[in-house]
Amino acid sequence: MSVTLSENAARHVSNFIAKRGKGFGIRLGVKTSGCSGMAYKLEFVDDTHDEDLVFDSHGVKVVVDPKSLAYLDGTELDFVKEGLNEGFRFNNPNVKDQCGCGESFNV
Repeated sequence: MSVTLSENAARHVSNFIAKRGKGFGIRLGVKTSGCSGMAYKLEFVDDTHDEDLVFDSHGVKVVVDPKSLAYLDGTELDFVKEGLNEGFRFNNPNVKDQCGCGESFNV
């Protein structure tokens, strides 16, 4: 079981952590929300909890709680630029359906 970052996402996270001046990685998770049932959570990590799983991807620590890993296993977090828009994209092989705006999903 694992969760990874693309090279672009890892570079973006590393740059942001350097500007932020603290932290060592990124925490990915899921929460109940949205019209399709689940939504992604994304935050920078300053410390971990005992139950957290930590993966290393392109030199960046990816922290996931065990409950979320069941929904995120195999996911790659990418950072993409499309025209004037840029942001993170979750490439999650577990998603069966998602809402029209892409903010929520179900498995």
